[in-house]
Amino acid sequence: MSNLRELQKRSTVCELCSHDEGLQPYTVIPKEEQILVCTPCATQLEDPEAIDSNHWRCLNDSMWSEVDAVKVVAWRMLHQLKKEGWPQDLLDMMYLEEEVQQWAEATGDHIIEDENTIIHKDLNGTRLSQGDSVVLIKDLDVKGANFTAKRGAFMRNISLVHDNAEHIEGRINGQQVVIVTKYVKKSS
Repeated sequence: MSNLRELQKRSTVCELCSHDEGLQPYTVIPKEEQILVCTPCATQLEDPEAIDSNHWRCLNDSMWSEVDAVKVVAWRMLHQLKKEGWPQDLLDMMYLEEEVQQWAEATGDHIIEDENTIIHKDLNGTRLSQGDSVVLIKDLDVKGANFTAKRGAFMRNISLVHDNAEHIEGRINGQQVVIVTKYVKKSS
């Protein structure tokens, strides 16, 4: 849907909070689909500093919308508010089809980082996640295992060391090893 008139055929109120004043289209990226939102919702969606967590209690209803774009926005906002406590209960109840879940996660907005968050990154700065595959970028002597892990070797299904952002674990030559992240590149 691409214009206000088409959106108003689908709904006459904000598709997130049900207010009926100041309605405008809001584009849900990256699919470029639009939903109808009120001015307070639009303002808070565009400016994270303006978020009023009590306003978003309306997501209790809108998260069950039949419109995928509405569910995506609800899921993203609940993730941004997770530290409040109550949004986690709603997230635990929410179900998204696999394609809709990928759409919701596409912007990375659901990842809330604070100064204590440990983030594992490869030599290019690409974020590493549990279960990723990586390639070694240089030959490395593996201490205690008496072999050299060769450049170009794959580590599949890596584990992240929870207390050190520079270390990952995985198997090379059948041995479980710890590798420094600056010597690996994420494999696609």
